[in-house]
Amino acid sequence: MGNPSEPPDADDEAARRRRQRDTEPIPQIRPEDGPHFGEGPSYGDGPAYSDGPAYASSAGYGGRSGGGTRQVPDEPIISYSPPDISADELAGLQVDASGMPVQPRRVLPLEDEPTPLVARYLFPTERYRGEWKRHWIHLLTPLLIGVVATFVLGYLSGFLAGQDVGGLTTVAVLLWLGVLGWVGWKIADWWFDRFILTNKRVMVVNGIVTRNVAMMPLLRVTDMKYEQSPLGRFLNYGTFILESAGQEQALREVKHLPNPNELYLRVVEEMYEPQAVEARLSKDEAAAKAEDGA
Repeated sequence: MGNPSEPPDADDEAARRRRQRDTEPIPQIRPEDGPHFGEGPSYGDGPAYSDGPAYASSAGYGGRSGGGTRQVPDEPIISYSPPDISADELAGLQVDASGMPVQPRRVLPLEDEPTPLVARYLFPTERYRGEWKRHWIHLLTPLLIGVVATFVLGYLSGFLAGQDVGGLTTVAVLLWLGVLGWVGWKIADWWFDRFILTNKRVMVVNGIVTRNVAMMPLLRVTDMKYEQSPLGRFLNYGTFILESAGQEQALREVKHLPNPNELYLRVVEEMYEPQAVEARLSKDEAAAKAEDGA
């Protein structure tokens, strides 16, 4: 054994400390005796874990709150507000089941006053909604007949004039004038032919010498549809078919009406949502008065 008065060797002392550390029991700390996570011990004079340790405060880091969030107090807080998107812009982003964009529904403008031709058939308590002439395709047949007759009879008149038969030439010219007169009559009849909508009924007025007036109350319309041929879809016209209690009516089929989809929505809205029509009409009247006052 070594001399007890001599100092212990440094290697022996280090080995002894390692053996003592390895054999030292690990202390058991119960949860109720130890510090809570929201109330950690403080370091020096700094605040507890709930407010952030002292070194965290000096470094500029926010402490741990009860929810475990960390903030940087020196940096400004940036607020975010959602973008302001109008209804028209939102409608442009909407798509249907096939992925095609859905366009906002167009509504034909409400006319303020009926024409003198229509006003005589309206009674004071009904509200006028609009009147429409038939599509120009309604004149296609008379116009084609007029054009063909002009070329054919013009050529025939020139040929007969060269044959020195003045009587036949006069007949050809009179026949051509008769065809043009018939075409003019058809155009005038088209001009006076109107489809009329009020808040109580639909009407058709036509005829120049003999005037025909047909009407159907909206309350009696049991079914309404419109049909469009490929040419009608291309030129934007259609045929309206109205049913009333399963009976034949004078107003059952109205051909060659323009803008059939918008007109259909107008009639259906008048039948099922008259309050919406009145509200829109009142809004338009108020806006017009405001513009006049300005």
